[in-house]
Amino acid sequence: MAAIDELKTLLSEDIRQLETLAELLHREKQVLSSQDVKPLQIITEQKNHVLSDIRERARQKIRLLVSMGYRPDSGEPSRFIRAGGMDDLYQLWKTADQKLRECQSANQNNGRVVGHLQKRLTRITDIFRGASAQQKLYGAQGQQTSVSSRTILASA
Repeated sequence: MAAIDELKTLLSEDIRQLETLAELLHREKQVLSSQDVKPLQIITEQKNHVLSDIRERARQKIRLLVSMGYRPDSGEPSRFIRAGGMDDLYQLWKTADQKLRECQSANQNNGRVVGHLQKRLTRITDIFRGASAQQKLYGAQGQQTSVSSRTILASA
């Protein structure tokens, strides 16, 4: 019974921190759409701290589940919890999973924004180099690269 209570505590803390992460991702999106990206460093550090805590609790949850009889190769932990008739724990698990998926979606959206900003910066750099009219090739990741960059922007 102590393992179930500890799992509930860990999941409650996950939910709280996932809500914090969602707020950080929202603030990150706002910063990415603004001209001042200085706060981005602080937000990134905060995100890394929250993610580190969540990863550590994930290890603790798996250890507790294994001590309760869960086998990692037998499928999702939520199935094990549900099959054990631990309804309160299952609801917490579902809530945490939903919050995690929301954070993943927000992070993917922010990643797309960063990708667009990188493409825009590349186009501006090509204009500065005088390479904007040159042919482009596609790389393995689908990114465009100029065939030739004869014009040197700067040298050391």
